[in-house]
This record gives sequence, structure tokens and C-alpha cells, in this order.
Amino acid sequence: MGVAPSILTVTPGPPHVASAPVPGIQLATVTDVLPLTNIPTFGMCNSPTNPAVIAATAAKAGAFTPAPCVPATADPWTPPQAAAVCGDPVFDEMATCQCAWAGTIAVVNPGQTTVATVP
Repeated sequence: MGVAPSILTVTPGPPHVASAPVPGIQLATVTDVLPLTNIPTFGMCNSPTNPAVIAATAAKAGAFTPAPCVPATADPWTPPQAAAVCGDPVFDEMATCQCAWAGTIAVVNPGQTTVATVP
């Protein structure tokens, strides 16, 4: 329920580095869900279930007031794909991740436009 898009940060190094078809390319896995590490802020949060939004709204005498977005993610991206990098399932542009404050995080631009087969 953030107001701006953000860019997923793939955890550097193994198991996220592909060996083929393009060596060194970072691949996101379902475990790339750490708030502010993998999933940065989305600007301001509009979720009425977010305690920071509740507090900001109360401070403004009940006038709805967004608060800075700090994603509250813990569960993996779903659905995982059959492909894996060093045993960690990857996810595609159809995957979503849930924020504890009732938001759904989705891929807008996967950054990969072709599908490659990794031996």
C-alpha cells in the first residue's frame, strides 16, 4: 500500500549468482524478502492497519495521514517456480509477496525479457 514503486535488491553472491547462460547475473529467489535489505521502502504507506499510519492519523485528530513505508515482509515470494539456484527456488513476474500491513508486493518489471535454459 505504498505510494511509489521500488527496486528489488537481490542478495549478492551465492546462491544468487547464475553460472549460465550469463555468468555473474544475479537471480532473485523466493527468500529475497528482507525488509529494507531486499525490499526497500515504497515511499509513504497508506495502509490503515499499519501502526505508524494509525499513530500519524491519531496525531492529526483522526485525519487520515500516511506514514513512511517500512515493508513488513517475512514469508517467501509465491508461487515459486520449478527452477532453482543452488536449491533455492526462483520466482517470476507473476509472484507476489505479502506485507503484514495488508499490502501485496508484486513485480512490475522483471528485468529479464527472455527465458534461458540453465543446464
